[in-house]
Amino acid sequence: MERIAVIGAGNWGTALGNLLARKGHDVALWSYETDVAEAINRKHENPKYLRSIRLSEKLRATSSLEDVVHDAQVLVSVSPAQHVRAVLSRIARVISDDVLVVSASKGIETGTLKTMDGVIESVLRLRHAPAFLSGPSFALEVAQQKPTAVTVASHDEGSAIRTQQLFQAPYFRVYTTSDVIGVELGGALKNVIAVAAGMCTGLGLGHNALAALITRGLAEIARLGVALGADPLTFAGLAGMGDLILTCTGDLSRNRSVGIELGRGRRLTDILEEMKMVAEGVETARAAHALARRLGIEMPITEEVYSVLFEDRPAREAVASLMLREPKPEQWR
Repeated sequence: MERIAVIGAGNWGTALGNLLARKGHDVALWSYETDVAEAINRKHENPKYLRSIRLSEKLRATSSLEDVVHDAQVLVSVSPAQHVRAVLSRIARVISDDVLVVSASKGIETGTLKTMDGVIESVLRLRHAPAFLSGPSFALEVAQQKPTAVTVASHDEGSAIRTQQLFQAPYFRVYTTSDVIGVELGGALKNVIAVAAGMCTGLGLGHNALAALITRGLAEIARLGVALGADPLTFAGLAGMGDLILTCTGDLSRNRSVGIELGRGRRLTDILEEMKMVAEGVETARAAHALARRLGIEMPITEEVYSVLFEDRPAREAVASLMLREPKPEQWR
């Protein structure tokens, strides 16, 4: 059994911490919000982010970041992607260089255009290569112990296998891969496409449009990924197609929900003010747009999502722009 620090007590951090605690690990969960930590310790529940789920009595929580990490053997990072650098910088001198870092955050840092692998590398000095957990996995369903399959990526096979063994459970199946950039980009960019999928739903465009959007969304995710060195087969797997389908169609998807409201004509600021948790696709759209421009990669769906989010373009105009693009072959030999 391992001493594990889980950084972030939103729904995903709580679900992962609970899974690990149920397996018998010594798990400490850090919450930025004191009331959330107190509810987990006293009531064994997280009513703010994971309502109606009874948590393991072995799962303990604290609002002291330094206390939760100082003797950890494994650190699971589940902070929102845009906050990962700040949080890890606070503990860089506290944690052991022997700790295994497992990132479960999905996004691209807007300031540097780095994935979480690049952020971790620039902040922490580690003896073991970090691991990156991704794939189709709504936190609520994991907490309900419904069957789920995910992927863990690492540059080091030992880190990947150790992480696989940590999380593997009868209802939580874990695969491994060496394609870190592919897994990270699949997990980040699917949130951008999910915003677009939500807009299709909010506009009432039907199943044909949604199927086309998901398919062409996967194509542009893969296009950017391959340009950055990813294995194209990764995007046909759990961290690519699997996560994309879930996030674009599932009612529990925050990014899809943002898109639905945009499609109904609501303003982004009003939508985000009502949300308790972060919709990663919003800031990831900004980063992906900049990254595609830098590399000269064509990503028309991402371009239109960016225009709706940050340039006040009506969602219906964005869809029309996509449909009126110059015809071209899907593939040709």
